Amino acid sequence: MQSEASVRVSVDIGGTFTDLHLYDPATNRTLAFKTPSTPSDPSIGLINGLQGIAELAGLSLTDIDLILHGSTIATNAVLERKLPRGALVTTEGFRDVLEIGRHIRRDVYTLSAEDRSLLVPRQWRYGVPERITADGSIYKALDEEALHRIIDNLIEEQIEAVAIVFLHGYRNPVHEQRAAQIINERAPQLSVTTSYLSSPEIREFERTSTTVLNAMLRPVISGYLERLSGRLEKTGIDASLYLVQSNGGLATPDAAARLPAKLLLSGPAGGAMAMAALSKRHAMGNLVGFDMGGTSSDISVVRDGQIGETAESSIDGLPVRLPMIEIRTIGAGGGSIARLESGALRVGPESAGAEPGPVCYQRGGQEPTVTDANAALGRIDAAAFKTGGMELDVHASNHAIDIRIAQPLGYGTGQAASGVLDVATANMAGAIRLSLFEKGADPADFALAPFGGAAGLHACAVAQELGIDKIVFPANASTLSALGILQADLRYDLSESLLMPASIESVSALAKAVSGLNQQAIELLVENGFDDTQRRIEFSCDMRYRGQAFELSTPWPQIEGDTVVSSEDLQQLVDNFHTLHEERFAHASPDDAAEIVTVRAVGVGLLGKTDSAEPIEPEPITPVAGISITETNRHRKLYLHDQEHSVPCILRDDLRRGADPLTGPLIIEESYTVLLLETGWTVRVIDNGDLLCERSGEIK
Repeated sequence: MQSEASVRVSVDIGGTFTDLHLYDPATNRTLAFKTPSTPSDPSIGLINGLQGIAELAGLSLTDIDLILHGSTIATNAVLERKLPRGALVTTEGFRDVLEIGRHIRRDVYTLSAEDRSLLVPRQWRYGVPERITADGSIYKALDEEALHRIIDNLIEEQIEAVAIVFLHGYRNPVHEQRAAQIINERAPQLSVTTSYLSSPEIREFERTSTTVLNAMLRPVISGYLERLSGRLEKTGIDASLYLVQSNGGLATPDAAARLPAKLLLSGPAGGAMAMAALSKRHAMGNLVGFDMGGTSSDISVVRDGQIGETAESSIDGLPVRLPMIEIRTIGAGGGSIARLESGALRVGPESAGAEPGPVCYQRGGQEPTVTDANAALGRIDAAAFKTGGMELDVHASNHAIDIRIAQPLGYGTGQAASGVLDVATANMAGAIRLSLFEKGADPADFALAPFGGAAGLHACAVAQELGIDKIVFPANASTLSALGILQADLRYDLSESLLMPASIESVSALAKAVSGLNQQAIELLVENGFDDTQRRIEFSCDMRYRGQAFELSTPWPQIEGDTVVSSEDLQQLVDNFHTLHEERFAHASPDDAAEIVTVRAVGVGLLGKTDSAEPIEPEPITPVAGISITETNRHRKLYLHDQEHSVPCILRDDLRRGADPLTGPLIIEESYTVLLLETGWTVRVIDNGDLLCERSGEIK
């Protein structure tokens, strides 16, 4: 465990760029840095970033004590299907559970079945005679002879990863434990994952899907961590390493290697944590985080000051039954490829990524992207484009857009580029609208917080599309996810499925479950060096009305730090559930019976917060005269709504708190991103160096 006096570096590896933030306790400041990602081996880009930020800070690599690492490595491995050959060993008669799934039809009018995302083909799904009942008792013993025959097949088929999921294994894992032991003894080269360790919860389909994902990610993440460890050692960095989980907490490398499915939203989780901090700092209870990077856009919602969490999500149609921050990801980033399909303009989800990247990056990219459209319209200054130290070839962007889009449509290059941005804006606004509507929220009640390298260029257009009148543009916007990671703590998520009525008769069983989870959390935190002053344990329950097919994760703060459960505590939990149900679905049924499905505990190891883990505003803060944009002597010609404008350009560092608001159109430049303030918007500096943009009139 590291103290808050340690030099910390947070790293967010994206599909296009690797972002870093360094906190130096000696200067009590943070420093941002950005370098191109290296998709062939992300650890190379990470080491490049560490070397670059240490040099920028005037520190030696050996001065770094703690590395907090978030990435999209697990996500990309699943999306691109760069996974090892995997198999499923399950209870006889249940090998098709992945294919059957839930009888949910996304297109209710189709006459054919929807394609199912399957990581394991049927010939590699094996059934073993055995049976554990719903109460955990053994109905049929594990047929070990049949298991040995399956292992012979696994070896013959050159399987690399095996998921073991037995019926009701979450209630009694004895058969899963024995099966794993036999496989490890017979074929130690196989990576084995059991459901009772990866997702010990009710619902066979979701538990199976999660376990299969975890099994197939283990070789990917283990291999990456081994390469990273070797590179860190070779570079002379002897820092403690933690990885960011989808729940916003940190995990040790050993824990991450065992349960890599918890890393599926590792990178975006940092941005969501930064949004929660931004909401608190400016007392804005309702905030939509809009993280637009090079490959995708991630949307997170802060409502009433709280970031949303869920016990279940999905990636590329594959259910994941693990606690994670609620984040919606779409394929709309700076590198999203624009193309014509049947005469219609499409943008994304395919991305040029970092290699070859947009055409203007001069790395071999041939297909125009959103970044190329921005460059063609003059919204990005080629000479001042500092990211990664590269200069943009705007002529190449114009040529690609002209040949592939403008000429086939009979448009001018500027019209075609504007069309690319309009489609990208509609895609992003649609995803934000859906994220809010499914919570019963109105976009007009929220402020937009754009971050990531590309979001500032699109923020005003997206806000207008949504009817949002207020935008908070955070300081260090292009590296904000890394900044959010800098504040993370170690976290363990534990659960036990019980399925019992929320009544007085259940208090004893509930108390036993809470006590057991509490003890597990304490043991894990103590093992990592956290004493009773440096840990926190929180409880919640997944609850539903009897007969419902879904649950709500209901907070239970009444027993935080106290595992003695009374009837009054249970009644408070039930009251919390009724209140939450009313908020989420606009109705509740206090007279109907409620059920507890799963008890959850979160064990948090406090790494120590650094209040200066965000940029420090210059002191003293005094009102200053507003900048006269006519005196900047810098104007840029760019296209806005199919018309050329001469737009003033200023540096973000020239803005000060207390200055008069500036009005659009206006370009605000900083090292790694650009903010485009359109006509009808004003901007001023608020606390922490963040910018507040407000709509003052109709955008034209």
